[in-house]
Amino acid sequence: MKRYPLLFACLLNTAILFAAKPKDFDVKSPAGAMTLHVTVDSAIQWSVMHKGLPVILPSKIALHLEDGEVLGENVKIISSPVQNINTQFAAIDYIKSTVHDQCTQFTLNFKGDYSLVFRVYDDAVAYRFVTRRQGDLTIKNEEANFNFADDDKAFLPIQWDYRAGKMFNSSFEALYHEVKLSNFPKDSLAFLPCLVDIGQGKKVCVLEGDLQDYPGMYLDPNSSAHGLKGVYAPYPLSAEVHGINFIPNSRADYISKTSGTRSFPWRIIVVSEQDKDLLNQDIIQKLATPPQLADYSWVKPGQVAWDWWNNWNVTHVDFKAGINTATYKYYIDFAAANHLPYIIMDEGWSNDLDLMQAKPVVNLQEIIDYGKQKNVGVILWATWYAVDHGMDKAFPYYARMGIKGFKIDFFDRDDQIVVASTFAIAKLAAQYKLMVDYHGMFKPTGLQRTYPNVIGFEGVKGLENFKWANEDQPRYVNSIPYIRMMAGPMDYTPGAMRNATQAVYRPVNDNPMSKGTRCQQLAEYVIFTAPLQMLSDNPTTYMREQECTDFITKIPTVFDETMPMDGKVGEYTALARRKGDTWFVGATTNWTPRELTLDFSFLPPGNYEAEIFKDGVNADRDATDYKKEIVKLKSGDKIPVQLYGGGGWAARIWPVK
Repeated sequence: MKRYPLLFACLLNTAILFAAKPKDFDVKSPAGAMTLHVTVDSAIQWSVMHKGLPVILPSKIALHLEDGEVLGENVKIISSPVQNINTQFAAIDYIKSTVHDQCTQFTLNFKGDYSLVFRVYDDAVAYRFVTRRQGDLTIKNEEANFNFADDDKAFLPIQWDYRAGKMFNSSFEALYHEVKLSNFPKDSLAFLPCLVDIGQGKKVCVLEGDLQDYPGMYLDPNSSAHGLKGVYAPYPLSAEVHGINFIPNSRADYISKTSGTRSFPWRIIVVSEQDKDLLNQDIIQKLATPPQLADYSWVKPGQVAWDWWNNWNVTHVDFKAGINTATYKYYIDFAAANHLPYIIMDEGWSNDLDLMQAKPVVNLQEIIDYGKQKNVGVILWATWYAVDHGMDKAFPYYARMGIKGFKIDFFDRDDQIVVASTFAIAKLAAQYKLMVDYHGMFKPTGLQRTYPNVIGFEGVKGLENFKWANEDQPRYVNSIPYIRMMAGPMDYTPGAMRNATQAVYRPVNDNPMSKGTRCQQLAEYVIFTAPLQMLSDNPTTYMREQECTDFITKIPTVFDETMPMDGKVGEYTALARRKGDTWFVGATTNWTPRELTLDFSFLPPGNYEAEIFKDGVNADRDATDYKKEIVKLKSGDKIPVQLYGGGGWAARIWPVK
């Protein structure tokens, strides 16, 4: 550690230098904030400093092949070119319209037809292997290590609830274990993204990007004092159905069998100096494979009336509510009246394992045709097993009927077979102009840019859990924007109209509630990214709460600009987003009441009006209590915002003459 300050001081004004040893390399980011150090000796190690503070200590990189060869050990360097990247691209259905991509790219080309590519940003570092070999490669293991300087606090999503009792089969839904690295829970794995607090106000997020035809990465402690290592699901050799899950019952002693000419996934760290910087990070977009569709103009993001969370519990109607044609027509009527472009028909409309067996309780064609008359599209729920085993027949069939897409659930794995399947599904769905929402799914890694018809991912412990769980939802709500949302959109499914304080909350399946205030639910529509965003409560309830419903349905699901305002991981969040000339602002807190001062200096000069929903004076007793206001506003104004425990604040702001 003591050698770092002197070493890095010598490199202050240099883009890249060779250190005293010919196999040491140092690469600086465009503005010099980040420095990557790579040592190539008997092994390859990387380390990172940010403005003089060690972020990653020397950590080994290697790719182990089945035949015993190790890419990254005893190497011979052929060349080490440096390239300055400074470009931008139009983002698709994202939190901003344009992404600026500027970094220093450093490549180590080795004898044996492979390379290591590094990208050094002012706030991130990423690396990946690239191979150029004939035939296939069998990957025994990959060494990816992240060694930290101290026993830092980490936010680790840990899950022991393995499907069918087998490791590497889970829903990827977990609260964050906020523990020291030395207290990493035993007999478990953390899935990505995760966050480490390295002190001096800085956080480090660990992610992976452009994951294709390869297993996803978990983290586990390595042999260093405070380090984490990559762990990967072994390749499935066979699988069997458990309920509606397809669970491997035999796995190989390798993790991947793949093409010998390919780019492997990016291993990424992002460094923030302020927590709020994590709310506006584009690293996954920057590192994703560009769009593979020539035309994606037919992909239409928007809000959705959703049936499952509210258990089809519509009332004051003259038909028996449930999974039937009349109920879905009612959802369509609600969607049309509130300008929602879609409804979802969730589990129950078909055989769970065979998409071609629709149940007679629903007349699917009648529902689709009724939706067309009302300008409301229908999206169908399906299990991954049913899609994976039947999409060649089902996709063209349902596309001809007029379905707009599929919500595909219960992947519950991220081994190579499942990861490859997500790309195959996206590609085939695009041929029939079908959108895809991946539920029961691992985190996104860039597929949403590569195939823009993929407009949703779960991989989050969403509102659905509060049909049965009694956990700290407000703290989680103020953690995921800084961690999980770094990876991409998340199908959290907000919108509860039954809201509860901690004192009165209880899990209820049929008429579920949320923890925290009504205004926290409203603010989540601004803060949480989801191009296909759910209205999770039932139409009857939304019509009874029409004032809140009208506000929700005015909030876009994709934006032109994102502006973090304030925040602290696990504590509170304040974020503004722009669509056209209208701004939307959301603020939330955990169970701690607090007052924020929101600075509106980011608004262009001029006068504005704001429609504001804020916690009512009795929201600490009745969490449904709120107050709506219309106020005048101008650029530079500072507004005090009072948040009750589990509270929220939401606004829509538009220019006036």
